[in-house]
Amino acid sequence: MCGIAGYWNVRSGRPAEAGVIRAMTDSLVHRGPDEEGVLLDGSLALGNRRLQVIDPAGGHQPLGNEDGTVHVVFNGEIYNHYELRRELEGRGHRFRTRSDTEAIVHAFEEWGPGCVQRFNGMFALAAWDAREQRLFLARDRLGIKPLYLYTGAEGIVFGSELKAVLAAPWVPVEWDLEAVDDFLTYEYVPAPRSIVRAVQKVPPGTSLLFTRDSGILPRSERFWRLAATDAAPLTTEAAAEGLRERLRSSVRRRLIADVPVGAFLSGGIDSSIIVGLMSEESGSQVRSFSLGFADRSYNELPYARQVAERFATRHREQLVTPEVVELAPQLAECFDEPFGDVSAFPTFLISQLARGEVAVSLSGDGGDELFAGYDHYRAHRWAHRLRRLTASRPWRLADRLLDELPPASRKKGPLNKAKRFAEGLRRPGDLEHARWWVFADLAERRALYGGVLAREVEGRDCFAFYRERLAEGRAMGFTGLQRQLYADLTGYLPDDILVKVDRMSMAVSLEARVPFLDHEVVEYAMRVPQQWKLRGRQSKWILKHAFRDLLPPHIRRRGKEGFSMPMKNWLRGPLEPLLHQLLSPARLRERGWFRADETARLITEHRAGRENHAHRLWCLMSLELSLSGLARRAEQRSARARAAAGPPASPLPATADT
Repeated sequence: MCGIAGYWNVRSGRPAEAGVIRAMTDSLVHRGPDEEGVLLDGSLALGNRRLQVIDPAGGHQPLGNEDGTVHVVFNGEIYNHYELRRELEGRGHRFRTRSDTEAIVHAFEEWGPGCVQRFNGMFALAAWDAREQRLFLARDRLGIKPLYLYTGAEGIVFGSELKAVLAAPWVPVEWDLEAVDDFLTYEYVPAPRSIVRAVQKVPPGTSLLFTRDSGILPRSERFWRLAATDAAPLTTEAAAEGLRERLRSSVRRRLIADVPVGAFLSGGIDSSIIVGLMSEESGSQVRSFSLGFADRSYNELPYARQVAERFATRHREQLVTPEVVELAPQLAECFDEPFGDVSAFPTFLISQLARGEVAVSLSGDGGDELFAGYDHYRAHRWAHRLRRLTASRPWRLADRLLDELPPASRKKGPLNKAKRFAEGLRRPGDLEHARWWVFADLAERRALYGGVLAREVEGRDCFAFYRERLAEGRAMGFTGLQRQLYADLTGYLPDDILVKVDRMSMAVSLEARVPFLDHEVVEYAMRVPQQWKLRGRQSKWILKHAFRDLLPPHIRRRGKEGFSMPMKNWLRGPLEPLLHQLLSPARLRERGWFRADETARLITEHRAGRENHAHRLWCLMSLELSLSGLARRAEQRSARARAAAGPPASPLPATADT
């Protein structure tokens, strides 16, 4: 695992500078504390910060071919690099290392941009072909690894994180107000936007080829798309066997490392399956790591312990205390962009716990999006069944009554579920399942927004991103539940879940691997008929059926809980001082985007327990933390540039006429 950065002044031709690329890589030291590497070639610079996982002695980056005409910087893992190596050696390529990076070098030499089709792994990479004067960028199929890009008057700048791109002194820092609108709708900034107007995220499964002739206009290719197929398994047993075979192979591939490997274990279905398969495939005792809370409605430690005992893991656990909220400014720095998913806090802590013993950890992320694990899939099904009732006068009366009832302090519970269900029904029906996890409709935005933000996004469809995801799923041949899963696999998963896992694990220099997101597993899972995923009231039915002999019965019968924390309660306690600091009337006036009276109403209702506005308030807090941090970085960048330029030249002293 690594952090990559680089730039090519393909338009201006200005020579690349060591100081700039080192500033970019210095911003990524947390992603790769073991080594730094830089390549300067005329107007191009490549940089890398390396976390040594495969071939610690031989995988130094940028890594070149035999004659030094091709160099690669790379973040991620190519799990089939041994197979690629054998094929490439058969074609005459000579390898000097055991690293997967060198497999990319020779694969690019052999197959050009088409090489990415042959990779099984997670990756964000840059390959420089000095002979042909071309730069190739690519991001993996599911978007597990991040890649940011700026194109401008000088040329292009890229990096693993936004902070690396902004370390280049000529990249302008101006907020994208439509991205702000998206963030307050979804709790994340959807690709390809970033919070900085001039910088974009490279979408998952996309490659870009820049050449001397094309300048900043690359040849862009979406090299992988999920598509519906008629080749579905004919029976549930065939589907179960196909899932077992592919997921076992995926776990086996992700156990390959020259450093210790462990697993995040929540006690839920997905992480329990991963730990169980690891225990069968690994030649040594599995190390597992879990978090818990004093609030029993959030605490899953008893379930995690049962799984740990079942597979005799070397188990470590930690209790999350309210003091964790002190991490808020630090975590905002890790994300750069605003990020409203509160599970970032426990994800950081479990990564920190695991990093004390291992350098690589496997997680169960992706299982919910593949097998319909979230509550909102069932909510949409119930909404369809109750559509006649919900249009009736008695329902409207019940809806008003639910709206008046104060929420319970526990995590879920019947009352909180009923209130959330009713709230989702008020959203536009064409959002389908997404109605239950968007957090601002048109009326709420009009009440909250002010100043330039209100003017900039007036009349804008804040739900367009997810409508596009659903429409694309339909175009790829998916219907019903499968279309909703497609929307989440291409929207919520890469822009929320995988961002969280990447940034929080990399913040402590831990490599997180996600076996459910092996593209062969994903493609097969999306061939499994939707009625075997959500069967009656049971979610993930086919996954539980496939691993019924592996999972303890009580774990198999568990519902979805979610990896979260009691933010709604902590905003009335340990987080309240930060809440008032970040959302004070003076600070709101200075920002000029939000109405102070509406913000005060949200705070007052939440503090009094009349409403749960935790999602909205935390998003506003996260936004302020993010923008303040980025502005501070921009000022530090300007100060470095002024210092490098030196003091202004003093005028020559005047002389008297003689």
